Order: sequence, then structure tokens, then C-alpha cells
Amino acid sequence: MTPWSGQARVRLVNGLEALFAPRSVAVIGASRREKSVGYQLVANLVKYGYDGPVYPVNPAARSVHSVPAYPNLASIPDDIDLAVITVPSHQVLEAMDDVIAKGVKAVVTITAGFKEVGAEGAKLERALKRKVREAGIRMVGPNCMGIVNTDPAVRLNASFTASEPPVGGVAVASQSGALGEAILETAADLGIGLSSFVSLGNKADVSGNDLIQFWADDPRTKMALLYLESFGNPRRFARLARYMTKEKKKPILAVKSGRSRRGAEAASSHTGSLAGADEAIDSLLKQCGVIRVDTAAQLFAAAQAFAAQPVPSGRRVGILTNAGGPGIMATDAAVHFGLELAELAPETREQLQATLPPEASVRNPVDAIATAGGEEYRACTELILRDPGVDALLVIFVSPVMIDAEQVARAVVEGIEAARPYAPDKPVLSCFMGKHKGDVGLEVLRAASVPVYPFPEGAAQSLARMAKFGEYLRRPPGVEPVLDPPPRVAEVAQVLDAFHAAHPEGGWLRFPDAMQVLDAYGVPTPAWARVDTPAAAVEFAEQHGYPIVLKVDSDTILHKSEHGGVRVDLRRAQDVRGAFAEIRANVDDTPGDHALVAQRMMTGDAEVLMGVTVDRMVGHLLAFGLGGVFTEVMQDVVFRAHPLTDQDASDMIEGIRGYPILSGARGGHPVDKAALEDVLLRLSRLVGDFPEIVEMDLNPFLAHRTGARQSAVDARIRVAPTPPSE
Repeated sequence: MTPWSGQARVRLVNGLEALFAPRSVAVIGASRREKSVGYQLVANLVKYGYDGPVYPVNPAARSVHSVPAYPNLASIPDDIDLAVITVPSHQVLEAMDDVIAKGVKAVVTITAGFKEVGAEGAKLERALKRKVREAGIRMVGPNCMGIVNTDPAVRLNASFTASEPPVGGVAVASQSGALGEAILETAADLGIGLSSFVSLGNKADVSGNDLIQFWADDPRTKMALLYLESFGNPRRFARLARYMTKEKKKPILAVKSGRSRRGAEAASSHTGSLAGADEAIDSLLKQCGVIRVDTAAQLFAAAQAFAAQPVPSGRRVGILTNAGGPGIMATDAAVHFGLELAELAPETREQLQATLPPEASVRNPVDAIATAGGEEYRACTELILRDPGVDALLVIFVSPVMIDAEQVARAVVEGIEAARPYAPDKPVLSCFMGKHKGDVGLEVLRAASVPVYPFPEGAAQSLARMAKFGEYLRRPPGVEPVLDPPPRVAEVAQVLDAFHAAHPEGGWLRFPDAMQVLDAYGVPTPAWARVDTPAAAVEFAEQHGYPIVLKVDSDTILHKSEHGGVRVDLRRAQDVRGAFAEIRANVDDTPGDHALVAQRMMTGDAEVLMGVTVDRMVGHLLAFGLGGVFTEVMQDVVFRAHPLTDQDASDMIEGIRGYPILSGARGGHPVDKAALEDVLLRLSRLVGDFPEIVEMDLNPFLAHRTGARQSAVDARIRVAPTPPSE
């Protein structure tokens, strides 16, 4: 039985046990030279109180930090669970050979000089990764600052950070070493306790996904903070993140760098041009319940609230202040970030009025005025929290010279404790303004797990993020439903096999193939036929009924209307003949193979866009938005990562700004939302079955009040090149 067995020991997964709870640690490249990484690593292991043997490895030193040193791993008489490598990059592969020969279980490679420096470094990293994988060793790094586990039964600080991480329930992962150092310093300054910290570096082996899986089941970890620059496996990330947030109810806050839309304009479809890199990341994180923030400052502002307070059951916030200006600032910020100003019950206002002077305002925000001291703050805090119409409380205090800030802080804590039996799930955030007078009060509040912010806006934004997470937790989890009728998968496979045989370089399906694919997956389409002559077009109209549409089907023309390749609402035979000749004349000078298609003209209550694109980090994205001219002009489109659940499909439709149009605003007819959801789910299944479909546009898709009458009147589907044979 190890020293960390039993309740104190975390549940470790994916072979990470030796990383987070090693029985022994060797530092390869330990140094006696101050300010070197090898020196600081040994110092941190000893100073932080690691409860296991530390073995410095340095052939030129007898000891490091008074700890006996060894010339190499082989000379160490005991088994080694964790090795930390700090030698120069050209010596790392040799060091890894020694690690493997010694039977070490896990490695942290601090050394830089790998793929981040160019092609030669990338080659070196591939060789390192190959050695690690073949040996079955788990490795963090390279190019990282190390790992920390604050568990009192382990006390592992295998990093070269200058900060001493405080003990708590917040896990942190950072791809940036420099930002990792700043995170640890800020956590210590704000009193945010950590369960563990991992500097991922180049993620050659251990990834953010591995850590999320570990933290989800780690009883010491209550939430996770992530700084990400890339996703290794987005579908695995989505599954694991949803498990941690939805099932384990542990928040994940993430800063995802890189918001550039560069390259989106190069996409040729509506869906592709609308989905930039940032939209793809946003879509993935929203589906998983991950709270995305824009800056490291916002990350810690939100972390203070999530780590210390319960998630609210709604968006209704009460505001208590002793100054009108900050109260107005808080109100504006709350509304801006999507919170609702709570309407206090009449009995609450009566009790507040009995507590406060006549000139005070007892409507939300409650302004207790500058003379309010501890007695008033205690009573108001309790009364507002006990109001059934309040979901959360923001307490603001500006330190006047005659009021004791420490006394007010203690009074706020007493008011919270008095109300807690009646309001166990109502978070309280505070804003103590006035540097010198407020400092003591700040410490009192933090000691009582009440987050403190310098200005109301940060508190309001953090509270809004908590409310958003609460809504995510209450939302049904969603499932991938069984489609009825089921798709005809074999039929689509034949279409795509034939296309690849003729076009191994990939490309856009012609109209007949695209419509056959949709029909096979149960997506409604109108009657259509290729027509070679005006007479054939008239015959189609007489068979299926007027009015009809004539359009060009081409291997070179993607946007038909720009080439005069579409004529609609053709109600007579002579109109059909004239349109046929006109379209032919418009496209005959354009290179390519052109055919004409006659199609039954359909009408709907609204035009929407549905589509698919592929993001290089996230994978397939599904899109939904207003269609027709609204697509380019309004860009009112919502994206979600594949695969979609029924809840995802519903959220997409309700998430566009134009949803009131679809729900019958201003006398319109509400469309059949369930029928639209069914189509989105069928498209999701289609790209899951055939991932070679990399772009798709159904624009316009005609939504109708009767689901049976909705229709995809046009479709563009692009297929990736045939992969090279093995």
C-alpha cells in the first residue's frame, strides 16, 4: 500500500498516477547553479514538502540543495516513478533512453527547442514522442514549466515556478509556460486554492483531454481553468468536457487564444464563409458547457466566483450599495451581461424601509446611502437574500471616512450566514471600493469565501457567467435520436463512390447527385428533372403543375443567380420556353458542362439556411440561420459542432436573432420547429456517416407551418479528395 492510498488519494486515470502521485522523483539535469531550471526544480520539490525521495541526477555534483546527487539514473538504487528532464534539447533523446531502461513510469520534459523552433525541432519531437509511446510512458511537455499537485498527501511541485501554489479545488492547465507562471502568482494573490497545475507545453503526449478526464473524477477538483491554443481531438474534448460539466457539475473556464477570421473568405460556400475559426471554437465550447472568457483577467474574475459560491438558479440579481454611482454602474453592467434586475417583494421593501433612513432607496438597486454601517449592511444583506424573487446578490461598499470597512465586511458575512438556511443556492459577490479603507474588509470577505472585485462590472460579468452555467446544467442533456424513416446509407455510398471514381481530386456534386443524397437521408426536396429542351421543360410543368423554376446545373457555376442561371415563378408554357432560351444564352459563353433543371416551385413561411463546413481544429460544424438575402446581409447564423443532439438542434434554431420571425412574430405563421430540428439531425447523421462531405449549403431551405411542406429547393455539396491508398 502506497503512502497515498485511501481517501486522500485521488482517482487517477489514463496512466497518470505516476505523474500526479509519484512515489519517487528524479531530476535529470539537476544543477547547483542558482537561477537555473535544474536548481529551481529541486528547490521546489524540497521546499514544497514532497513526501517522497528526490533524486538529483548530475554527474558533476555530489549533492544539490543538500540532497545527494547521482551521476545517472542507472546508479539510483531505488525505483523511479517520475523523471523530470531539464537537460539541453540535443541530450533529451539520450536521457529518454535512460528513463526507459530504468523503467520510469512518467516523465515531465521541461526542455524547450522542439517543434516550437522549426522543422528540426519538430523532427526531434517526433522522435521523442515515438520513444515515449513505444515504451508506454506518459509524458508532459516538452517545452513546459512542470506540474503541481497540492494534495496534502503528495505535495508535489515538480515545476520551476517562483510561486507557492495555495491548496484548494481549482485545477489549471496552460499551454503557455509564461502565462502559467502568471496564473500561479495571480491565484496566490487572490487566494484561489489549486488542486493541481499542469503546464502542457507542446502536448506531445499528455493533452488537455487527458487532464479533463482526470479532473472530472478527481474528488479534490471542483472546477478547471484552461488556457488553450489548440484542440488535439475535438470530439473527445466535447465528450469529456460535457461529462465534467454536465454529469459531474464541475465548471470549466477557458481562455482560447486565436480569434482570427483569416482564411474564412477563401471558402466558397455561404456556410464556409460565415464560419470563422472563432465561431468554430465558440460553438464547440458552448455545446460542452465550457465558459469561454476573453482574457486572463476575466478568467480569474470568474474563477473567484465559481470557486467560492453556489451556481444561481436564475438570472435575477439584487444589488445593495451605499453610493448611487456604483449602483448605477452595477445595474447597467448586469443588464448588459444578460442578468435581470430582481423585483423585490413588497414585504421586503417594507422591512428595508424600516431598517434604513427615509432618504434611502428600497427599490432594487437598494441604496442604503453613505451613512450605512455594519448594522444596516447586515440587515439588508439578509433581507434581500431571503426575498424569493432574488437569485443572487451583489454587495457594493464605497469606504467613507466615518464608516469602518472591516465592520461592514463582517456584517455582510453575518447577513449571508443568517440568510443561508433560506437561500442555500444564492451566490453573493461583492465590490469594495476605496483602496486603503477597504483592504481589511477585503480580507474578511475572502476568508468567508465571498469574492471581492474592484469595480462592479467585473462582478456583474462573473455573476452572469455563473447564471449561464446554471442554465446549462438545468437544460436537458439531449440525445442523438433514432431517425425515422432511417437513412438509405448504401444509396449515398454508391453516389459518392461513383463521384470519387470520376473525380479523385474531389469537388462539388452535380445537382442530381446532391438531391439524391438529401432524399436518401430523408431531407424533403421538391419534384425536379433535368430537361434538355424547352418542350421537355413544358412537359415537366404540365405533369407536376405550374408554377415551376428553371435553373442551370453546372460543374463550373456555383452561384447561379450571378450568371443569370435561375428563373422562378414560371406560370405558362411560353414563359417556360422563354426562360429556357434566356438561361441558355446567359451561360453558353461560360466554360464548363451546363445542363438545365426544371423544379416544382415551392413556397414557405420563411427561408432558412442549413449547412455544413469543416474547421481544421474542431471538425464538422453544422449551421442554421435565416436564408436567402438575410444570409449575407444579416449573417444571423448559429453553429454547433458535430454530432448534434436533439437539444443542440433546438438551441440552434432558437439561438438566431431572427427566431421571432420563425415563431410567428407580427402576425406571421410560426414554422414547424420540430420538422426543422429533424432536418438538422439528418444532416448531422449524414456527415457522421460520410465525413468526406466537407461543405454543404441548403439555401434557401423553405420552412413551413406544416412540416410536410418544407423543402430544400437547392443544395450544394462538396466532397473531399479520395485519400491516397496505403
